[in-house]
Amino acid sequence: MIPRGELEAYLKPLSPEPTGIEPGGRLRAPVKSVLFDVYGTLFVSGSGDVGTARQQAKGADLAALLTRFGIRHSPQPLSEAFFSQIEAAHKKRRKAGVDVPEVEVDRIWMAVLATEDRSRARRFAVEYELIVNPVYPMPGLARTLEGCRARGLALGLVSNAQFFTPWLFSWFLGKRPAALGFEEDLQIYSYRLGRAKPSPALFEAAVGRLAKRGIAPGEVLFVGNDMQNDVAAAQQAGFQAALFAGDGRSLRLREQDPACRGVTPDAVITELDQTLKLLETGDEGR
Repeated sequence: MIPRGELEAYLKPLSPEPTGIEPGGRLRAPVKSVLFDVYGTLFVSGSGDVGTARQQAKGADLAALLTRFGIRHSPQPLSEAFFSQIEAAHKKRRKAGVDVPEVEVDRIWMAVLATEDRSRARRFAVEYELIVNPVYPMPGLARTLEGCRARGLALGLVSNAQFFTPWLFSWFLGKRPAALGFEEDLQIYSYRLGRAKPSPALFEAAVGRLAKRGIAPGEVLFVGNDMQNDVAAAQQAGFQAALFAGDGRSLRLREQDPACRGVTPDAVITELDQTLKLLETGDEGR
């Protein structure tokens, strides 16, 4: 992991943008596990998700980064080459039958930078991502995790993510995800599975791992900011689902998307720590 001290210039405060949406709803049953999305839910995300900041990449000031790495390209062509590599990888995997392909971004950068040095590619990938997609903890994050731990819940993450995603917790909260209560086997990241949300594969993996703990899908709450990737996909797996509508940058209602037609979250929260109050509504349904 890259030490926080080497990245201080990128780790600047970000505040969520209002959405004008009111919280509401309740859980149907008591919960034994809470699973969270990461980008746009636990962390304010400049682009709303990981690895999607194409427009920001075109206009972001990457020149200093390229100079430090001795890369003789201007930012825009380099970014376009990056996204072209991703699109080519996705196309190849879709032809192989993968529903929603995911890449390993460090390997993409190895190809773009024409290097066999994975460590160098990883360092570049982290700094590039933090420039085009700055992140910062969502207000109430530490309090929410503390409250969930106090209830003895099995905590997990189901996220479109890359190798550096777990590092966010260390950089901002001073602890690895496991030390914050996230079970190792319930940290389900897209880059590890080669599939991204809304592929059912990520949630099916969660269902199987929770079953080994004796936790049924209906005893699980999933919290995320995207109606398709999070709410619809979680409910399809049998989970209860809360839409996090706390930041206008990342909220994805997808009202015109056929995949979201008829999909209604069990609840809507607009501040992360409202999760704790929401859990009480599930207890009332016991």
